[in-house]
Amino acid sequence: MHLASVKLTCFKNYENLDLTFSPRLNCFTGLNGTGKTNILDAVHYLCLCKSYSGLADKSVIKHGNSFFRVEGIMKTKEGAQHKVAAKFLAGQKKIMEQDGVEFGRLADYIGLYPAVMIAPDDVALVQEGSDERRRFLDNALSQLSREYLNNLLTYNNVLKQRNSLLKQFADERRFDGVLLAVYNHQMLAPAQVIFEHRKAFAGTLIPLFRDLYAEISGGREMVQIDYSSEMEGRDLATLLVDATDKDRALQRSTVGPHRDDLLLTMDGQPVKKFASQGQLKSFLLSLRLAQYEVLRQQKDTDPILLLDDIFDKLDEQRVRHLIGLLLRRQFGQIFITDTQRSRIESVLTSLTTDYRLFETDSLNK
Repeated sequence: MHLASVKLTCFKNYENLDLTFSPRLNCFTGLNGTGKTNILDAVHYLCLCKSYSGLADKSVIKHGNSFFRVEGIMKTKEGAQHKVAAKFLAGQKKIMEQDGVEFGRLADYIGLYPAVMIAPDDVALVQEGSDERRRFLDNALSQLSREYLNNLLTYNNVLKQRNSLLKQFADERRFDGVLLAVYNHQMLAPAQVIFEHRKAFAGTLIPLFRDLYAEISGGREMVQIDYSSEMEGRDLATLLVDATDKDRALQRSTVGPHRDDLLLTMDGQPVKKFASQGQLKSFLLSLRLAQYEVLRQQKDTDPILLLDDIFDKLDEQRVRHLIGLLLRRQFGQIFITDTQRSRIESVLTSLTTDYRLFETDSLNK
């Protein structure tokens, strides 16, 4: 699968932009602030129905306009071609289309065109709280399984209602155990699906991650990821009952898959506390590339790989090694941004001729 072309209208800093891509490797160079990341974010929109940065749809509209549109031509490995589009008009809901047909639910579109983005913000996976690591799991699994995504949406909806009920109990100084039990019961089935999918995904991801880290780093450190869930060995029904008093006191649900985590270690120590900057970058890169590999194996297609400014603080030899790894492992269509044209061009010309290079300084003129 690859994106053959894209057209942006009133998207971030681009009024109108048409680009045709190489099915293999596409590089965007230019000064910071010229729109390199915005092009990758547009591709992310076409694949995952949202901005990688988490911006609200209205915040993506180019200043002075009331809408944005991103459309592209996707080509599958079987030779099929589809016109896809993301459209948003301020005050209305976002629309995703394929070949002119609108999807009634975004959940039915997600997963059709898998993609993985690697960006400087990935450091939050290590440095921030467990929310970021659950978001990593949800991003990958939502592209792999519609069953997972549907159950995640159901669980989050019930969780929101249960938390609202707990707050209501506190505000009104009352408690209804029977009503709370109704919400408890509604959480059980979707929670079990979420837990089983996450556990299976981690089991596949971890050995791939360790192999990739060894290849990228030269095997200098032992790294590990462990999936941590309160549902490991205990059923959620019992956990919810046992946590009732604590939930009432804190006015929120304190047990369930919304508290799952990934424990990240290096040589037996937390990555957050002991990894150097270079080790951290290798760790995060290996994690994302392992995510890509799981998607490729289970979707039976090559996802799109988006690499945003990952060469910052890497010397040319390390950049050459990394791009060589990506080409050697056949990572499908790749999009790369870099501030230094001379660096990326020097590396590319020595490794491949199948690439396109774009200067974003001139694209928006």
